Amino acid sequence: MDPATLVGILLAFGALYAMITLEHASVEALLLPAPMILVFGATLAIGIAGGTLKDFLVAVKAVPAALMGKTTQPQDTIDSVVVLAEKARSEGLLALEEEANAATDPFLRGALQNIADGTDGEELREMLEDEIDSASQTHRTASKFFASLGGYAPTVGIIGTVVSLTHVLENLSSPDKLGPMIAAAFVATLWGLLSANFLWLPIGTRIKRLGEMETARMTLLMEGVLAVQAGSQPRLLGERLKAMVPPHAQGRGGKGGKDAEKDVKGPGGKITAQGKAAA
Repeated sequence: MDPATLVGILLAFGALYAMITLEHASVEALLLPAPMILVFGATLAIGIAGGTLKDFLVAVKAVPAALMGKTTQPQDTIDSVVVLAEKARSEGLLALEEEANAATDPFLRGALQNIADGTDGEELREMLEDEIDSASQTHRTASKFFASLGGYAPTVGIIGTVVSLTHVLENLSSPDKLGPMIAAAFVATLWGLLSANFLWLPIGTRIKRLGEMETARMTLLMEGVLAVQAGSQPRLLGERLKAMVPPHAQGRGGKGGKDAEKDVKGPGGKITAQGKAAA
């Protein structure tokens, strides 16, 4: 679990609250229902209007993962593939069917099942690449939706301010009311800028980043299982996959062979999607 986005958003609002407090301003002065309804409601409505309802639903479903998304270390994926390579080398490719049944990752499960079924390597590569591309498109759709909200929100805020200032001009005969009314008018602009930069753009960027990480993980798995199908030597396969990962993303050092088994085996010694059964 990586709550970076949630923590970042809370810190951003915390910094805003600190400024309000230090300026001896009032939080209640910013929590005006009318401009907030306009900014959030109209921004979402325009975002939906700019795409399809399916795009909107895809974006909504991506929010929980964006806030508290799980990330997988590339080395964990590499260790899993190395263990699978050892099993295939010692017991044959048909043994991977058992691993396919135990796998919790649909992408890995499908790849292993196709290997066990004897699918041609080139056909399997094309199928897996298509699946990776489909997953990538889903992340791009969700990311684009929130990025569009980040573009619309400031303009919607300005519209709210203009509407409020029009009301202010209607009351020029009451000078004692102008100050509070003008201040309230600019709250819409504030919420437009705030929602764009504190919510929509960070969420969209986070979804895009998680999509890139997921694509990289699936690509690593694809290259790994195809190499397993081709009969690659486990240790060399591990080195090859590690070379595909940027140094900053490699994390902990890899473990091969028996050490990897200890890390990836499931309860009772049975292999999960990431491990080999203990003897």
